[in-house]
Amino acid sequence: MKLFKFFIKAVIIIGVLLFSVDGFTQTTQIEVIDSTAQKQPRFKFGCGFGLSFIGGTNISLAPNIAYQYNEKFSLGVGIQGSYSAIKNLQNTTTFGANIITQYTPIKLLTTLIEFAELNVTTKTETANGETEDNYWDSALFVGAGLNITENISVGAKYNVLYDSDKSVYTSPVIPFVNISF
Repeated sequence: MKLFKFFIKAVIIIGVLLFSVDGFTQTTQIEVIDSTAQKQPRFKFGCGFGLSFIGGTNISLAPNIAYQYNEKFSLGVGIQGSYSAIKNLQNTTTFGANIITQYTPIKLLTTLIEFAELNVTTKTETANGETEDNYWDSALFVGAGLNITENISVGAKYNVLYDSDKSVYTSPVIPFVNISF
């Protein structure tokens, strides 16, 4: 009888231990995070545009695309075109391309280097009739801007190749607003 009681006790203890092992062990859950769902898109599209009727007509359009290598560095290309006219005096049409590199050393600041090559056609009314000048204008800009949001920065850039006699730009310093999406 003692052996039977011992056997029953042993079976109960072993049964309780076997069915309650889960209660005595620690469970560890591993959470898998999909890193691709949290990444920002690598390509960013942008477009600069301008429209002014002060002192004449000025219309410009400059779409671009940039590849974001990491959160600090991007490289992009774009095309740009513009039309400027002063009634009965002069009109200028430009068309070209640019390459731009942007570096963001801190979250609030973006620096840039941009090279633009533009074909410029200027028609001028003179007392002897209309004259036309067609040439290529190169610009190398170095600039910096304040990041208002992740997609908008405002700043200025300086054209180190500026030539007051030939440049299509009226000043070596040009303000800019970069908007990307």
